[in-house]
Amino acid sequence: MEPLYQQTHKQVHEIQSHMGRLETSDKESLHLVENEIQARIDQIFSSLERLEILSSKEPPNKRQNAKLRVDQLKYDVQHLQTALRNFQHRRYTREQQERQREELLARTFTTNGTQKKILDIANMLGLSNTVMRLIEKRAFQDKYFMIGGMLLTCVIMFLVVQYLT
Repeated sequence: MEPLYQQTHKQVHEIQSHMGRLETSDKESLHLVENEIQARIDQIFSSLERLEILSSKEPPNKRQNAKLRVDQLKYDVQHLQTALRNFQHRRYTREQQERQREELLARTFTTNGTQKKILDIANMLGLSNTVMRLIEKRAFQDKYFMIGGMLLTCVIMFLVVQYLT
């Protein structure tokens, strides 16, 4: 049992050092490193199963200690598995954000589609360009009347508050 435990313990430390390579590897070799780490984790899990069987066959006075050591290794490997999944999730999220960013940057935006539709409808109805320009001019003037009315209302409200207080 002891040689298998030592070998498995050494593999756990190797995986921990490989986890550091994940952060520094480039995009092309990243999947290879992830697959290598996952394969090693799977190999360690099979070794842990054998270690559990061997620990149950230990003499009674050593059995408790052997099971404790195997459980500690199992915990470490599960922690590494979780760290790998978290890294993969962060990588997937980052790649998805990059794709969305590229899609937004590649998208072409057009001018006001509503104004174009109104002009198309007006042309279908037979309105001339002069009438259309007058309508647009009136809408522009109406905007200033609305702003002026709002300012006048605010001034009147201010004067009423000043007068009543």
